[in-house]
Amino acid sequence: MNRRCFVKSGLGLTSLLALGSVPFVAGPQAQAAAPVRKALPFRMGCAGYTFVKYNLETALQMMKRLDIRYMSLKDFHLPINADDAKIAEVLALFKKYEVTPYAVGPIYMNTEAEVKNAFAYAKRVGVDMIVGIPKYELLPLVDELVKEYNFKVAIHIHGPDTPLFPDATDVWKHVEKLDSRIGICYDIAHTVRTGANLLEDYKKYSSRIYDMHIRDVSQATKSGHCIEAGRGIIDFRPFFAAIAKNNYTGVCSVEYEKDMTDVLPGLAETTGYFNAILKYL
Repeated sequence: MNRRCFVKSGLGLTSLLALGSVPFVAGPQAQAAAPVRKALPFRMGCAGYTFVKYNLETALQMMKRLDIRYMSLKDFHLPINADDAKIAEVLALFKKYEVTPYAVGPIYMNTEAEVKNAFAYAKRVGVDMIVGIPKYELLPLVDELVKEYNFKVAIHIHGPDTPLFPDATDVWKHVEKLDSRIGICYDIAHTVRTGANLLEDYKKYSSRIYDMHIRDVSQATKSGHCIEAGRGIIDFRPFFAAIAKNNYTGVCSVEYEKDMTDVLPGLAETTGYFNAILKYL
């Protein structure tokens, strides 16, 4: 065979094998049992804000198509003052589409009443974590209520867009001496937009990171915006490897904020990219 025929035949056989069209007879070495993959300690989910332009059932239908099984539930899909019948209706929808609400929020807490309502809401929904943004002066009340309810509160960081909890350093400074159940919702895109080193920042505060929002970003500045994962500047391979090695057991929720009236294509590309990385961790 000349070189051209050899290459053609090799590529053709490879393509057919990939399609499952050609039977493959394994040799003794290939017949050895495949190594068992170690399960990753964390789960992939989706932040409810991704679906702000959609009703809940449509959002859950998309998640089922993409095999995303966990959602942080936002109050535009289930109002904080919802009665028991409405809560039961919403939880039935989650069950129908095989998605689990693992937390509520993010919830802004600007008054004592809003803090108390957030905890009562989480209890009625049946979750034990609130992703929240309380005002600094309300943290003593949050500290009291995490003891009473035995819930975790993951404070969401918002990068350079706001002076209230812009980064993990600021959250740590305000909660370090409070109950250990008060921690961080680590938004990695906002972290990168502050100019912080993602891996170093994560390792520094990992003991109090209870939730994560995962998305790519166009640049490491305030003007950086959400983009399909793999097209931006974040290298997710070492990041996912680091959180797996550190035994992060929470949820990595994709928060996709691009093309929000047509999120499915970009969300599918993003989750497919993440799944390809996670497959080989």
